[in-house]
Amino acid sequence: MGVVFTSTIKIDETGKWFIEIEDATDESDVRKEICFDLDEYEHKIEEMGAEYGGHLDEVKWLKDEDVPQFIIDEIRVKMAEQRAKIEEERGEPITPVAEKVE
Repeated sequence: MGVVFTSTIKIDETGKWFIEIEDATDESDVRKEICFDLDEYEHKIEEMGAEYGGHLDEVKWLKDEDVPQFIIDEIRVKMAEQRAKIEEERGEPITPVAEKVE
């Protein structure tokens, strides 16, 4: 079985979003971390992934039913900005881009 983390977007009682990361790779020792912004999320994912030599097979994304679409859109925009910044610093793409099949 591969290393799979689940990232669930949730909102608290004040309407502020946060992301819960769950590592259930070892079913007898499920680990959860809470992140209140994307910098914290990036740090926690790296920290948790380091326990597996930095190799993650997949990050599954979920959202609670009560999370409005505008919050999902806000997180997507922030993640795209973060990815663009990292790619600019590295000078190369960090995510594989699918080739169009003709």
